[in-house]
Amino acid sequence: MSQPSVCAVYMAQALRSEAEEHETFHKFFECWLSEQSRHLEELVSATKDSQRQQEQGHDGDRAVTQREVDERILRPKIAEVIEHYEQYYHVKSRWAKNDVLLMFNQSWRSSLEDAFLWIGGWRPSMTFHLLYSKSGLQLEARLGELRQGLTVNDLAGLSQTQLIKVNELQRGTIREEKEITEKLAKQQEKVADASMVELSHAVTELIRGGDQEGQLAADERIEATLAAKEEGFMPILKRADDLRLKTLRELLNILNPSQGVHFLIAAAELHMRLHEWGKKRDALSLRHHQACDGGQTQQL
Repeated sequence: MSQPSVCAVYMAQALRSEAEEHETFHKFFECWLSEQSRHLEELVSATKDSQRQQEQGHDGDRAVTQREVDERILRPKIAEVIEHYEQYYHVKSRWAKNDVLLMFNQSWRSSLEDAFLWIGGWRPSMTFHLLYSKSGLQLEARLGELRQGLTVNDLAGLSQTQLIKVNELQRGTIREEKEITEKLAKQQEKVADASMVELSHAVTELIRGGDQEGQLAADERIEATLAAKEEGFMPILKRADDLRLKTLRELLNILNPSQGVHFLIAAAELHMRLHEWGKKRDALSLRHHQACDGGQTQQL
């Protein structure tokens, strides 16, 4: 039996722990990403193994059915990946209780990823764009087989019944997504409510008057006011994360195991490459700014 990786051990510890340092969430995310890479390779391997057994119609000397291949090879892998996502959101929710704003300003993600985030994560409706994009690419690749009436087990083979169910799920997801977005907007508008306007004016008057003692005394009131505003983001973040996970689960319930594996492969590839590309762009941008700053310093 193979030994668990360092990242797998760390993630298990993070799941059991009741309190962690905020800055270590970056480490958890990197470990989670490393484990996602491992899951990706296992999904690809499972797909090849499943396809081989389907083509041969047997496993060794024993005949196998499509259902047996699904249950023995593909479903366990899908369950592992879903559990991996569940672990991420479980640990994320615990860190959010300590610092919810950290989840809205994620230093472990790149600037490129930040541009596509919605309430601290991927937009749930993006799930369907990914599904249709991958389905279209696989449909184009399998067009000859489909014209011959052959059965395909990837996303090119989505049935009319499945597409209807996906459409219903998409409409429900977009509806709930809009509701959460509206709640976020209302929470953000509270930055300019009467309590904030009155407090900002009072503190400005203390600063203008040079009242150091008054400013120190106001710090407690400032903290209490801001803490109340910050706390309001917690249920919004939780509902957004719940919708992300719910959308993934329900979509996988619509797809057959082979289609589900192909979707999870596409999702992992997109997530990992976007993170990688964004980090590279950030590093190049940093080096460029440092070079520019260095040149200006020499001129001075």
